[in-house]
This record gives sequence, structure tokens and C-alpha cells, in this order.
Amino acid sequence: MRPLAFLFDLNGTMINDMPYHISAWHRIMNELGANISLERMKEECYGKNHEVIERIFPGRFTDAEKTKMSIRKERQYQKDFRPHLKLIDGLEKFLADSGRAGIKLGIGSAAIMINIDFVLDGLSIRKYFEAIVSADDVTKSKPNPETWLKCADKINLPPHNCLVFEDSPKGAESALNAGMRSLIITTLHKKDEFGNYKNVIGFIDDYNCIVLDHFNQSVIM
Repeated sequence: MRPLAFLFDLNGTMINDMPYHISAWHRIMNELGANISLERMKEECYGKNHEVIERIFPGRFTDAEKTKMSIRKERQYQKDFRPHLKLIDGLEKFLADSGRAGIKLGIGSAAIMINIDFVLDGLSIRKYFEAIVSADDVTKSKPNPETWLKCADKINLPPHNCLVFEDSPKGAESALNAGMRSLIITTLHKKDEFGNYKNVIGFIDDYNCIVLDHFNQSVIM
């Protein structure tokens, strides 16, 4: 059965920007004495900004200090990524086609709203989305299901009617915990990193390779 809603993660799923987030965090963390590799930073780059900081520097910074670091990081990220800001290939057509077909669209992201606004307004795509859930709207980050459950609630649909588009194992796990299927775009992570998630129905490189009729099938490869 075709889903009644498509719910999208943002970073790495709608725009291919995760290397810029990782690089910005890596620079700031090492300036503060973390002495961590880029690969380790990639592994830790999930969830809310405060959680990222706490994983690298447990107990070191106050919430106010974490907020300042978070804003500094996002300013650096936006400065670095702005010249490259664009949707992943085929996505805008897919959003438009989905909307015309009556499929509801939402965003569920661990990003703070200034980054979501940076993308939606910078690319003039806010019009497509009926629901937006940001880091500011949840108490627990992915892989907790709160983000996706709130998104489904905002569009008044049960979880099993929603398909989640994600790029990370933590995101796929979050969808699984919410009782939702997930389709993975392989911008940063490889297929073999998702072997434990039985809710994953397939993998795509970009949005040019899928059409709505695919979702009448149980698996997309």
C-alpha cells in the first residue's frame, strides 16, 4: 500500500551537507582540545547540538556555553555551505509530484530552526511541507521516535501510513522505533550499515531514480 505521507530528515537527506557539519564541529572541538579525528567526529555527529558537545566533553560546559558553541558552529556551517546550497537531484520534482498526488509531506530533523529556515527559505521550498519538527520541538533525539511521532501527529496520520526518508542508521532506527518504514539515501553511509533495520525498504542515490508508482511495491532497490 502506498504511504499517505512522506517524512524527510533534512541534513544528508534533502541536501548533501553532512560533510560541512562534520567539518565545522571537527574544527571547533579540536580548537577546544578534543584532539579527535574526522572519522570520530562523523560517528558523533547526530542528535541535538548540545548532545554532540556533551558526548565529546562530558560535564565540561554549561547549557549556556553549549548554546553559544552551537550558534558558532551553525554560523560556520552556513558560511561554508551557502555557496553549495541546493537540493539533492530530483527532490523538488518529487516533492511537487507527491503534493499533487495528495501525499502529505513533513520534515523531522535534529537541526535547530535557524538551519531549517536556512534551507527552506534559501531554496523556497517551505510551501511543500505541512509539518516541521525541529530539535527545539523534542526532548529526546533520534534514535528515540519522538521526532517522527510528533511529525505524524501534526499531519493527523498514524505512523504506519508514513514513510521516512533518512540518510543515517540512527535515523532509520528512529523510524523503526516509531513504527514507520524507511527509505535510505546513501549520501554519507553505506548500505551495509543498515543491516539491522528491518524497516528499511530500499536505498537510493538521489530522487531521480524513484517515481510514485514505486511505492505500490514493498521493496525499492
